[in-house]
Amino acid sequence: MARRARGGRAGRAAARAADAPPRQPYIVRNIPPYSVLGDTDLATLEYNADTILQDIGIDIKEDQESIDIFVAAGAKADGERVHFPRGMLREIIQKTAPEQFTQHARNPINNVEIGGKNTVLVPAYGPPFVYSKEGGRRYATIEDFRNFVKLAYMSPHLHHSGGTVCEPVDLPVNKRHYDMIYSHIKYSDKAFMGSVTAPQRALDSVDMAKIVFGDDFVEENCVMVNLINANSPMTFDSVMLGALKNYSRHNQCVMPSPFVVAGAMSPVTSAAVAAQSLAEGMVGMALAQLVRPGSPVIYGNFVSSMSMQSGAPTFGTPEASLIINMGAALARRLGVPFRSAGGFNASKLPDAQAAYEAANTLQNGLLAGVNFMLHTAGWQEGGLSMGYEKFIMDADQAGMMAVYAKGVDMTENGQAMDALAEVGPGQHFLGCEHTQRNFKTAFYTSEVADNNSYEQWVEDGSLTTEDRAEKKYKTMLAEFKLPELDPDIDARLLKYMEDKKASFPDSNIS
Repeated sequence: MARRARGGRAGRAAARAADAPPRQPYIVRNIPPYSVLGDTDLATLEYNADTILQDIGIDIKEDQESIDIFVAAGAKADGERVHFPRGMLREIIQKTAPEQFTQHARNPINNVEIGGKNTVLVPAYGPPFVYSKEGGRRYATIEDFRNFVKLAYMSPHLHHSGGTVCEPVDLPVNKRHYDMIYSHIKYSDKAFMGSVTAPQRALDSVDMAKIVFGDDFVEENCVMVNLINANSPMTFDSVMLGALKNYSRHNQCVMPSPFVVAGAMSPVTSAAVAAQSLAEGMVGMALAQLVRPGSPVIYGNFVSSMSMQSGAPTFGTPEASLIINMGAALARRLGVPFRSAGGFNASKLPDAQAAYEAANTLQNGLLAGVNFMLHTAGWQEGGLSMGYEKFIMDADQAGMMAVYAKGVDMTENGQAMDALAEVGPGQHFLGCEHTQRNFKTAFYTSEVADNNSYEQWVEDGSLTTEDRAEKKYKTMLAEFKLPELDPDIDARLLKYMEDKKASFPDSNIS
């Protein structure tokens, strides 16, 4: 029979929490980024990206306004195919796009700095399904959406509320964005992302943000980051560019992100993917600068390889990690923040495959110098499902990454010469003054791993990592407390949503 210990694991966890240092709103990396390519090779990739832009061109579908904006800036259009002179987009971006900016949260202590040496860890985005040990795989609901917002809010290792943390399919497609934005505002006071599934939904997101932050503040400060996907290869559509323009006009960050499965939407080689992705990303970032110079942008890069036997996307592969690394280096040379990496995996369960594929991408993203790590926690089944237990396991990895990013403590305390002198040869350090001073914070303690003896593990119930993660997320949700929100702002948000929803019929067509 499993022992019920009041002072065991739960007591130790409570003690650690009481002694833990204050939560940091984002990671400041004290380790240098690692680049797999030198300047000469990176310059070759930049040249290849400009060749794509100039000689092959980019298709802009059903968006004459965007084509006209580019033509006025010096591009040439042949119908929907737009060609950009070599260096044109780079010059536009480097002239006005900020290298680093603040995204403001409604609670200022949760503001995040995006760019430079900073890394912001963000939940997964977009899954239509959720998975839990208890309920299995099923379609996501607005209750699930709220749950993941709450978990992200409560996690000390995640810095951001995210965006479409899962698709609440129990709500009409054309109206669910209101409830998603409201949930981010109501159940969290961390920074969040807006809706991009239609240009009008981007404007609705801006309107709701203005209720919270005020009209003038939103026009002068970034309060939302917004994901803009290219239709790779080398294509943008009016929906994404329409949302991009609406956000940029209101000074909100856009994150143009080519969505590339190598071998299907790009050539199979890593260098080709990196060049194509850079070309596509620069189109979106330059358009944002032409719409409103100085508006914040992030160069986004989502890449995976594919099984050449089945055609299914694969994750956690060395090729994808190389592309992430090249993308980060190219973003630094361009002078803009970079988004990539995350807890990617193709596993259907939070098992060993999910863990090692996710860890491969998370850790390589940190080493590459990723600034905005969308999909840090919860990603499962190639992005088709948001896993409750996986979310907790990934958040634990995020905590480890934050410790690693601090680098090596080279202070007098870190060198610990006093401890070496006190103990001397042949003795142990368990009782020395230095160990007593540092033992509570010396090592990262996992929230879900078990390091006890086999006998103790059996006595505690023979729990798997998934079992412990299940217990953790259920405890967090049970203990959730609403962050403070001005009742007048809450009432105005609810009234806005009520009026907007009543103004047009429900539809399940996007």
